[in-house]
Amino acid sequence: MQDIRVIPCKAFKEKPVDETRLGFGKKFTDYRFCMDYYDGAWQDPRIEPNEPFVLDPATSVLHYGQSIFEGMKCYRREDGGLQLFRAKDNFARMNRSADRLSIPQFDEELVLEGLIKLLNIEKDWVPHAEGTSLYIRPTIIATDPFLGVGAGKNYKFYIILAPSGAYYASGLAPVGIYVEDHYVRAVRGGFGFAKTAGNYAASIKAGEIAKQRGYAQVLWLDGVEQKYVEEVGSMNMCFIIDGVIVTPELNGSILAGITRDSILKLCKEMGYKVEERRISIDEVFEAARAGKLEEAFGTGTAAVVSPVNALCRDQEEIKIGDGNIGPITQKLYDTLTGIQFGKLEDTHNWVMRL
Repeated sequence: MQDIRVIPCKAFKEKPVDETRLGFGKKFTDYRFCMDYYDGAWQDPRIEPNEPFVLDPATSVLHYGQSIFEGMKCYRREDGGLQLFRAKDNFARMNRSADRLSIPQFDEELVLEGLIKLLNIEKDWVPHAEGTSLYIRPTIIATDPFLGVGAGKNYKFYIILAPSGAYYASGLAPVGIYVEDHYVRAVRGGFGFAKTAGNYAASIKAGEIAKQRGYAQVLWLDGVEQKYVEEVGSMNMCFIIDGVIVTPELNGSILAGITRDSILKLCKEMGYKVEERRISIDEVFEAARAGKLEEAFGTGTAAVVSPVNALCRDQEEIKIGDGNIGPITQKLYDTLTGIQFGKLEDTHNWVMRL
């Protein structure tokens, strides 16, 4: 394995003083992990000052979108120590995204070592306040300075860190979701399952419409029939219908969420019936009209578990529960965050203590 060198910073940023007002992804630490791909190999892994990149205007990622990323968090335990949650799974998924976009595979053990070394240097940036964490964003971009559609020969892998609070300004308060049945985000055979910039660019227009109507996020339907529920812009989606936890199956057009997988495993352990299957938006609305839609929530690294109390489609809005977070959603949130922050026992070997 290659040695990871450290390039010292000459100037340091001021750390946040009020950790209750961190926001999400707005302030970044002094250092980043970085390595470059050229001459057919990933080379020169290093910790370096987190300064702006210099890119040629013709850099291929700016024109053709060959870019992938991941999202994970570093948590501070009550004893002051730090820990990661399922980081190996994130890097494995990143390599799957790389394969779909014809980006060279990277050594997952090397980048994990680089991340740990980076976190050891930047440990004072991990916030202490309840519910806060250090968000971790690994990214790969194509850096060839040429115009032409095709896989690049040069890439940059980097990891940046951002002390963060709740993803939504409302925290764990339930949010409303707008059902998008005009635009589509992804189709099977495309790269909906990959964590790539294009997937998120495809969601921006619909997201603006949702916010104009007073909703926090967009619920996407399948790109062929626009009938079946897929995912929310930054989360996988779960519904509790007549006591059963139902979530869309992984069909190649939605992201295989690490948080989704964790939540489903916890649900089964707790004795809840879980169904991973196709579920139409009509079924969801009919369940609501019949009083059988008991709870709904999204799952994702940024928001962890986000309760949903309303869905709007066309001009019809359905209310879910009494407007507050449901008991099962609350239990799942408490259990998963309890494991992530080291308050509850990790029986799955999900946690890596630093």
